[in-house]
Amino acid sequence: MGSRENIYPSAMNVESVQRVAIPPPKPFLISLKYSLKETFFPDDPLKQFKNQPALRRLLLGLQYFFPIFQWGPQYTLKFLKSDIISGITIASLAIPQGISYAKLANLPPILGLYSSFIPPIIYAMMGSSKDLAVGTMGVGSLLMASMLGTEVNVNENPELFLHLAFTATFFAGLMQTLFGLFR
Repeated sequence: MGSRENIYPSAMNVESVQRVAIPPPKPFLISLKYSLKETFFPDDPLKQFKNQPALRRLLLGLQYFFPIFQWGPQYTLKFLKSDIISGITIASLAIPQGISYAKLANLPPILGLYSSFIPPIIYAMMGSSKDLAVGTMGVGSLLMASMLGTEVNVNENPELFLHLAFTATFFAGLMQTLFGLFR
């Protein structure tokens, strides 16, 4: 083995080393913007929009928020046949389940029927997974009944109970929508 100067000849020559200047400090707002971007969007989901014409950006934005615009053009009759069969299968379970969960939450059974088919229709347009089933849940029904039951007796004031249930589900849906839009 030779000396260190023979192995790393340029490392020993101080005049040949390039000096790197320390960058000047950035203003607070620019630094905050960069930190927030790195925290919330580390993979830069808006990268696909850069250097695109306006019409293409509009299409990409629609596909980002409504994935049906992405997979819809490739949808075939074969998929439709499979989806009809799976839809009938899921409906045979989801409809009675939704009605019973509505009764579990002390709500009218028709609301359980609505909750059995409206969320899957919305998810079909806005959802990102083709294998996910959405609908009512027993835990949510029990939670709704116990939460509202502490404030209002359903037997004494059923109309107020119903209004509070609508308000609670509205705000829960609003929060879920915001979480979905902001990913």
